[in-house]
Amino acid sequence: MMTGDGLLARLRPVKAGFALGEMTAIANAAAVCGNGILEITARGNLQIRGLAAQTVPLLAEKIAEAGIDIAQGLAIETPPLAGLDPAEITDAVSVAERLRLAVTAHQPQLILAPKLSVVVDGGGQLNLGAVTADIRLRAVRFNGEVRWLLALAGTEMTARRIAVLEEAAVVPAVMDILKNLAAIGRDARARDIVGAVSTRWAVAPDLDRIAPMPPTPNAAGIHANGEHCVLGIGLPFGQIRAQDLCALLEALEILGATEIRLSPGQAMMVLGIARGRIGAAQALALGYGLRAFPRDPRNHIAACAGTGACRSAGIDTRSVAQMVADTAPVLLDGSLTVHVSGCAKGCAKPSASALTITAAPIGYGLVVNGPASAPPTAYIKENNIRTALAHLDKLVSERKQGGESARSCLTRLGADAITAAVQQG
Repeated sequence: MMTGDGLLARLRPVKAGFALGEMTAIANAAAVCGNGILEITARGNLQIRGLAAQTVPLLAEKIAEAGIDIAQGLAIETPPLAGLDPAEITDAVSVAERLRLAVTAHQPQLILAPKLSVVVDGGGQLNLGAVTADIRLRAVRFNGEVRWLLALAGTEMTARRIAVLEEAAVVPAVMDILKNLAAIGRDARARDIVGAVSTRWAVAPDLDRIAPMPPTPNAAGIHANGEHCVLGIGLPFGQIRAQDLCALLEALEILGATEIRLSPGQAMMVLGIARGRIGAAQALALGYGLRAFPRDPRNHIAACAGTGACRSAGIDTRSVAQMVADTAPVLLDGSLTVHVSGCAKGCAKPSASALTITAAPIGYGLVVNGPASAPPTAYIKENNIRTALAHLDKLVSERKQGGESARSCLTRLGADAITAAVQQG
């Protein structure tokens, strides 16, 4: 797709992850064919920026030479540690593979919306509960048996629960839904049929009795995985330069890393490092300015590409995001996400945030408890953004009661108090 800094390519690997050599090959290709900037999206997809029409074929050639198979068609997503997460109920990969094969083999070919997505979640600790999807499948335990909860159009918390399925019924039930969507037209999404879907494959439980998945821990940090650990390394606001990624991968390989899996939260999960070396790997990542610790305040900021990289953006999102981290750290206690969006599309976080900073004619708009597309609660002049953030930080610092989180404090104070704080002198 065309963006503000040239063409952008988004890559989804067929396999669960990349060998370190494969990631290095991708980084080198990004440097030769693009502007050397790579991104991991909020959904965990890899993007290469700054391509030109004449360099796209060369990029495809280099990816093929590295032996990397790229997934085509319907996005079927599994958690980053599927098959490895000791907390998962069952491995989602085999179900996802059977579904992918069924979609590919269907004749005639199903013409589906380009952004239609399916999540297949084994229910582990690093789950995809916060990821929005058209079709959601989540492993659950029901009467001592493994079943699959089918839901449509949303996250774990917002999607409409439709049915509980035996594993043998998962692929037929999802194919029914996909065929219904294809029959409506290539722009049809699950939200268009959510009120009219039923399936003959369903087991008959009380859907409301199935407990929601626990919140997903932040990807950044150390995650237990048997004898080894998995190190989550988040890119600062989603980007890294090719030469830095190559150097990081070389050093991680020396420490024993064997595989990289991409994760929601704009992160890489590094596999293969022994427990005794994981601290050194964390320190290494920190030295590159990356997010490798759960308490890094940048973990709680979502920012899109911004001006210079996106034609729709009206603000330098990464500059503002760093300003939030530097000037208003009390907001970043983990209870909320500050969303910095270059426009009303809200690509970095389509759902509502407690605080969203977006572009406005006079500089910035502040949306309280809403998405970037909502009308701003307050407006901030271009030259006043740092001062406004400092006032907001002071408001929460001074008014927060004992044991209260930043989100709870802002909710109690309300939009009027927040508006008054950011608009004062």
